[in-house]
Amino acid sequence: MSAQTEEASLPTRLEHFPISVFGITMGLFGLALALRSGGFYLPGTVAGYAGLFVLAALGGIFALKAVRHPASVAAEWAHPVRLAFFPAVSISLLLLATFLREGSPGIAGPLWIIGAGAQAILTLAVINAWISHRAFGPGQLSPAWFIPAVGNVIVPLAGVPLGYVELSWYFFAVGLLFWIVLLTLIFNRLIFHDPLPGKLRPTLVILVAPPSVAYLSWMVLNGGEVDAAARVLLNIGYFFAALVALQVPALVRLPFALSFWALSFPLAALTTASFHHATLTGSGFYHGLGLALLGVLILTIAGLIVRTIRAAMAQEICQPE
Repeated sequence: MSAQTEEASLPTRLEHFPISVFGITMGLFGLALALRSGGFYLPGTVAGYAGLFVLAALGGIFALKAVRHPASVAAEWAHPVRLAFFPAVSISLLLLATFLREGSPGIAGPLWIIGAGAQAILTLAVINAWISHRAFGPGQLSPAWFIPAVGNVIVPLAGVPLGYVELSWYFFAVGLLFWIVLLTLIFNRLIFHDPLPGKLRPTLVILVAPPSVAYLSWMVLNGGEVDAAARVLLNIGYFFAALVALQVPALVRLPFALSFWALSFPLAALTTASFHHATLTGSGFYHGLGLALLGVLILTIAGLIVRTIRAAMAQEICQPE
């Protein structure tokens, strides 16, 4: 491709820069928190600051898209699947605040306020769009719709230690409610309707995220007591992990798309929950399980990074669908 053609294609690729790209930052921050929870503090710190750099870069590009191509952003907001990815931005801010809470609480506090405020607004806006006059068909429903609910249960991870206990309970309650509602709807779609299209098949892994994150937030809200509710949430996470593991052979045969980054954060959340449970119970089994999951997580994210770079170099992403 000539330099002139390459330059001419840049505005087109900017116009099709997808909101789902923020799944990358969710995965990187999830990796950072998983590494730290397993006692690998330095690698976790490196991963966290890498996530911060990527978040800043992607945020800048998407902001430029919003200025130059506002109609494209509006079209994504009107899209029944892409709509659910907008809270990935606020989730990334909340994960960044969680990552910075121990070392830089003065920075984490304002970031948490911005992230929680954005999450509250986006949750209301997304759910309002779902129940508006537009009719959604079963084929438009996917596990990506969990993302707004997951964002709410992430809030307490940094919110409680930062002193926002009552607000954290609000977000946790809302997230838990809509996880249960959406779980019923999504299983109805998966069982009684057509299979998910190829690009959305990786989003099945998102099933793992809500119970895993809910476990971590419940432990923070409940003062670290390993009670029946904690065990129920953690084991639901393991069940969904086993269920989606059966889908892996089919997933690896699919062409790469940015939706494959949906594999990263749920796996990171379950890894962190395993390490946390091991610490609280003194269980060597859960610590070993956490190490095994961490190994899979590192390999998964390494593979995703390589495949994303290859796809970007081949101009296979940021293309009109």
